[in-house]
Amino acid sequence: MAFQIRKTVARSPSHLLLSVTALALFSLTLLVLYKVDDLATQTKTVVGHNLEPTPWHLFPPKTFTEETRHARAFKIFQCTYLACSYTTDNNGHERRRFDSSRKIPECPEFYRWIHRDLEPWSRTGISIAHLDEARGLAAFRVVIVGGKLFVDLYYDCVQSRAMFTIWGLLKLLRRYPGLVPDVDMMFDCMDKPSVNRTERGSMPLPLFRYCTTQDHFDIPFPDWSFWGWPETNLNPWDEEFRDIKRGSQKTSWTNKMPRAYWKGNPNVNSPVRVELLNCNHSRKWGAQILRQDWVEEAKAGFEKSKLSNQCNHRYKIYAEGYAWSVSLKYIISCGSPALIISPQYEDFFSRGLIPMKNYWPISTNDLCRSIKYAVDWGNAHPSEAEAIGKAGQDFMESLNMNRVYDYMFHLINEYSKLQKFKPVRPSSSVEVCSESVLCFADPKQKTLLEKSTTFPSLDPPCSLQKADSNLINNWKQERSKTIKDIEDMKLKAFRRSN
Repeated sequence: MAFQIRKTVARSPSHLLLSVTALALFSLTLLVLYKVDDLATQTKTVVGHNLEPTPWHLFPPKTFTEETRHARAFKIFQCTYLACSYTTDNNGHERRRFDSSRKIPECPEFYRWIHRDLEPWSRTGISIAHLDEARGLAAFRVVIVGGKLFVDLYYDCVQSRAMFTIWGLLKLLRRYPGLVPDVDMMFDCMDKPSVNRTERGSMPLPLFRYCTTQDHFDIPFPDWSFWGWPETNLNPWDEEFRDIKRGSQKTSWTNKMPRAYWKGNPNVNSPVRVELLNCNHSRKWGAQILRQDWVEEAKAGFEKSKLSNQCNHRYKIYAEGYAWSVSLKYIISCGSPALIISPQYEDFFSRGLIPMKNYWPISTNDLCRSIKYAVDWGNAHPSEAEAIGKAGQDFMESLNMNRVYDYMFHLINEYSKLQKFKPVRPSSSVEVCSESVLCFADPKQKTLLEKSTTFPSLDPPCSLQKADSNLINNWKQERSKTIKDIEDMKLKAFRRSN
């Protein structure tokens, strides 16, 4: 009897099982893509994703069309939710112990303005109600808790202002690890102050921005360009200042062109810049006034707008734009007397400028003749004029990034003392770290950000002097008197010439 022996063969997975597995993986992939895309469309970022421009200063909204939708979604997800999980911002940067035997230098005198800027809240303190009210005027909120930085974004900022401002705060935390207190601050990133003293007198709102006026409560804070301005090809401040100073030394002051120079954009709703165009006559008004077309400059690689090549005149003119202008620090840095046309706005350092010591004040009354008088006076008094220009350059050189960080530290530290609550991370905020900012940055932005990095300081911040309202009032009176004296000199000269 024959027996049929059956061989046992290992069964391979059926086609059905393979199909089910593939379908499951495909469905899971679609689900992940959907979730990532859905999350990305709701996530606001430091570069402006899912944000509308500030309604109080409109500008064309950013489109982000250079990436596909899925690529953009994964970038938002990665940079926002993953990048800070491996940050090195706080690794090994516990609070430093400084050498107590070393004498701490005093801060520059104008840092006393910190106390004046915060004086409106010296009696009442700053409450959550203050911040809730200020939110309606803010583009974003910065909360620092335990050395970590959280940002709640409300509106987009023009160009890369938000990115570079927040980067500056991250570098402050890096420079002084463990020293920056927990704090909750509202920021606006546009130009004009908005917290009017008359309208908000009963409840001053604490709002940080890049400038203020005597009629506003807005708290001036170092502007974004100290860490670089990619849209105008400007390097971080220390590097840009060195280049400008080097350029200014190519020709001695006496051999520079004996007239005043201004180059800028008059099309920014600035009456004084429009009027300044009428002064473009070297013989009649002693001035050379040039229009700056940033679109064309960008196309040409910014070769004609290098600031280090714009120090060839004995005098440089500063004219405010839509509000204050970042150009002030670069103009003064040339070492030529800065002819500053009656500024309405103040940034954090301009309060340290002294007329006839490190700049020459220009009245808007009879603008062209005022410029001509300053040029004629300087050419007739070359030693005094050259000294004014040199003093201005020295002032800007003393305002290096170490001092900028010290100002930021003291402003935030004094502000934190006024808080009547314990800062906590807002539920709608995201953590921001160096890695997350660099993750969002384009190549040009990344280059400038990396150039402006910093390291834990070996020395503590400078020592902030106590508040002294009488001293500041005296400064203001002396400034007004000097400006009036110059105006009287000019009017006498005009009468003699007539």
